[in-house]
Amino acid sequence: MSTAPADVPVRDVIDLLRHQHEQIRDLFDLVEKSSGTRRREAFHRLVRLLAVHETAEEEIVHPMARRALPGGGEIVGERLAEERVAKELLAEIDGMNTGDPHFLPRLRGLRDTVLAHARAEETEEFERLRDAFSESQRRGLAAAVRVAEATAPTHPHPGAESATRNLLAGPPLAVIDRVRDLIRDAMK
Repeated sequence: MSTAPADVPVRDVIDLLRHQHEQIRDLFDLVEKSSGTRRREAFHRLVRLLAVHETAEEEIVHPMARRALPGGGEIVGERLAEERVAKELLAEIDGMNTGDPHFLPRLRGLRDTVLAHARAEETEEFERLRDAFSESQRRGLAAAVRVAEATAPTHPHPGAESATRNLLAGPPLAVIDRVRDLIRDAMK
């Protein structure tokens, strides 16, 4: 799954992650403002983007931040706790009918949680990473994030918020999720 259109300059890992945060904000808006098939399809894209984005951050970005940044362990610990809450909320509504009257209120709660988490990453982690790594290192991290996203699960799996857990459980979960997605898409 490509996460950045060709016309968006993604110079490094910070650009890539910030662009994905923008895509996430846009997808939340689209899901909320749409209905029927369009809402369902936008929500499936949102679920997938959130799942692969968080997995890649957990496997690549957070371990680098933990090691390289002063106070990195505390910063990453807070982000992982936020990610777990977001994954739990997302898992709760992932299988819901997007026309269910309870869907939009739960989506709004998820949106608030996810966007607060994204702001915290951008202000407390990303800018400090920009200072801690050279441009070529940040480009290398962007490539590593793209590889991690290509093999990441496409649905939330609360409890797998560490690089080790993602690397152990991620590949089989990714296969299961991608088969599930194929079946869902074939049944439309």
